[in-house]
Amino acid sequence: MGGLEKPSFGKVMQVGEPSKASLNPLTYIFQDFALLPWKNVYDNIALVLENHNLSKNEIDLIIKDVLKRTKLSDFEKALPKQLSGGMKQRVAIARALSVKPSVLLMDEPLSALDSQTRELLLEDLISLWEKEKFTAVYVTHNLSEAVRLGHKIVVLGNRPGQIQKIIDINIPLNERKNHMLELDEKQKELWNMMREEALLADKEILHA
Repeated sequence: MGGLEKPSFGKVMQVGEPSKASLNPLTYIFQDFALLPWKNVYDNIALVLENHNLSKNEIDLIIKDVLKRTKLSDFEKALPKQLSGGMKQRVAIARALSVKPSVLLMDEPLSALDSQTRELLLEDLISLWEKEKFTAVYVTHNLSEAVRLGHKIVVLGNRPGQIQKIIDINIPLNERKNHMLELDEKQKELWNMMREEALLADKEILHA
């Protein structure tokens, strides 16, 4: 989907045109933060704004905006080693938002964080999306994250990784709360599917 690997067949189609304000229609947030350790927060974000024919003032305005939106305004001069895991991931999110993507690919961005930090960043992601909507494809093994953030959850099976089911959740993001009955039911459905896949995988190993 992101063009990192050539598909064996098929196409990924984007409906509609990216916003004219978009500097990079498609961008990534990885699970390992991907920050340069010798650059401070400001410069890590500035890196992706190079080669876009922007003036220094335009770059500064963009960076100050995304730092404010991700609650990092007081840390623009900090180096990655001075930040917590949650703050590092906020920098990665700010960097991705700075190019105003139409599609944001997120590869388990919260998996390296403790449960409390993960919950806070989930709320931050929802707040950011409410203020400036974008399409996101979010890869996760965490069922709670899936039902909190997903509008359309695509469940992949074991090898060869085929789609098992697509589950729709029509509750607006800002109305979703922990332990909502409908979300709990969706999460239970997902768990039952994953449990069956895990049991099948164990049987394959035993008979290999």
